[in-house]
Amino acid sequence: MTDYGYVETASIVWMVIGLFVFLVVPVALSLIWIIKKKERVTTILVGAAAFILFALILEKPIQNVLLFPTAMGLSDHAISIFMNSHPVLLAFMVGLFPGVFEETGRLIAYKTVLKKRTNKETSISYGIGHGGIEVIAILGLTYVNYIAYAVMINTGTFQTLVDQLMAQAPGQIGQVDQMVSLLTTFSCGKVMLDVVERIFAVMFHIGASVLVFYACRDKGKFWLYPLAIVIHTVTDFVGGLVIFNVISISDWGMEFIVAIIGIVTIFGSYLLLYKKDNKTVAIGARFNTICKK
Repeated sequence: MTDYGYVETASIVWMVIGLFVFLVVPVALSLIWIIKKKERVTTILVGAAAFILFALILEKPIQNVLLFPTAMGLSDHAISIFMNSHPVLLAFMVGLFPGVFEETGRLIAYKTVLKKRTNKETSISYGIGHGGIEVIAILGLTYVNYIAYAVMINTGTFQTLVDQLMAQAPGQIGQVDQMVSLLTTFSCGKVMLDVVERIFAVMFHIGASVLVFYACRDKGKFWLYPLAIVIHTVTDFVGGLVIFNVISISDWGMEFIVAIIGIVTIFGSYLLLYKKDNKTVAIGARFNTICKK
């Protein structure tokens, strides 16, 4: 039996703190926004549902089948072999998938279930729902696993889980070692890194939601939709280059890049679109209708 060491109590405490932050803060942010702006909770729920549908249910399985079939218990095929032999192209595709799927999800949501909600606050509400559920789904559930694995390591039951994993996917032993190393050295720094990353990621999602909202509301600004795709793709493309060892950037260096993109996206969309919006589009449309009569 392998000795996986011991996860200190302080490390588990930080995991619990992280879990609390990633589960409670998105809900609190939603409630504050709803109360302050008297927004409908259903708009936030639509943003959350769109992320689940387009990112988790549609994007990830399709991406895995095309690029990482072995992760789904399938055999490699010509496309996956080609892509994995060209890491730059692979990183680009890893960025393109979320860019296209998530921004298209925003577009379809605005064009369908949110079609009649033309007040500018709708864009922020959607962004909070989209970004918030991503925090809960990605980091909230990840921290639940961290705590469960830490307890299993300390109680000596982790080996059973490893044996099951090795039986199903023998090539994943490297990931097990990385997980154990992460848990046994877990600290405040890891929580802070994840918190910072999510803050700027949510800022980006709100900004991108504003961009696509105005792309839908004003035909003359439809170019904002492909712009959102490009920004989203570039962000995840850089992350892919790091993951596939094409470039070397420290964790905090990567967060700096995410921060810049998140800040530029949210403040750019706020200052150039949201802040200047006084229903001029709606007023102009009504004026044109009256003139035609």
